[in-house]
Amino acid sequence: MSELSLPSLEAFQEARQRISGVVRHTPLVPAHERFAAPDVYLKLETLQPVGSFKIRGIENAVSVLSDAERAKGLSTVSAGNTAQALAWVATRFGVPSRSLMPDTAPQTKIDAVRAYGGEPVLVPVAEVFRFLKEHGWESEPYAFIHPWTNTDVMTGHGSLGLEILEDLPDVDTVFIPVGGGGLLTGVGAALKARKPELRILAVEPEGCPALHESLKAGRPVNVPCQTLCDGVAVPYITDEMFPRLRALVDATRLVSEERVKAVIRALALDNKLVVEGSGALALAAALADTPAERGRTVCIVTGGSIDPGKLAAILADESLSLLL
Repeated sequence: MSELSLPSLEAFQEARQRISGVVRHTPLVPAHERFAAPDVYLKLETLQPVGSFKIRGIENAVSVLSDAERAKGLSTVSAGNTAQALAWVATRFGVPSRSLMPDTAPQTKIDAVRAYGGEPVLVPVAEVFRFLKEHGWESEPYAFIHPWTNTDVMTGHGSLGLEILEDLPDVDTVFIPVGGGGLLTGVGAALKARKPELRILAVEPEGCPALHESLKAGRPVNVPCQTLCDGVAVPYITDEMFPRLRALVDATRLVSEERVKAVIRALALDNKLVVEGSGALALAAALADTPAERGRTVCIVTGGSIDPGKLAAILADESLSLLL
């Protein structure tokens, strides 16, 4: 680990090699012409085996555990996508898994965790964050994998950044959704290790701007959190993650709920892509910037687990087309 406890380029390269054959090198595709943004590309993590980028970090973290640690079983905390990844990877290794999840998690994600062989443990949202803040995993019998602060999770996520630079070496700006900060820290550190001048823009929903407000305050702060982007619905940035994020982020962007819905709808109708709220954040933010501001841009489409009923309501709302 280097300054600020950021993984090294060598660590990212080793993680990428370790997870190859399991994790897909996902495509980088132009945004649809209806967006009038020929300089914007979409990194489609929805095409991973579990439908999100989370498999990168989880596969790497589980792979480096000893056989004895894995044999205990695996656990994590998740709004849904990390839990799906953990269940899928645990089943691949032939060990049990359980994930503490908020009882407000989308039913699609809860069902998927069970389908992949995992055990979702549903509790009130406040209990999830209390478990994290009080290190509740220390009394757990299973091997716990923290969804944000685990170094091996971050280095696994960083493989995504290496792929971006291979596929689009002249990229200027990468828009990255941020919740707990594991994705941004991993991808951002990998990108800047190779291309320090590249700009990293952190994107959050207006209804849960924890990093934005923390950077304004110069310290981690808690914020109210109400958003359809459940994958990034984290009301605080930890003391451990804050200095890493502050070092990597060039600017933040906040996106309204209605604009997130508009992008979900447009991606489904035009790009033929199903994305969840968190997965639409990066493109929603990029389209609000001018081409001169953003340059050649990559938007990470982080995941596609959205409840069918919610998606149907968004698709039926023709007024959303007026927002783009």
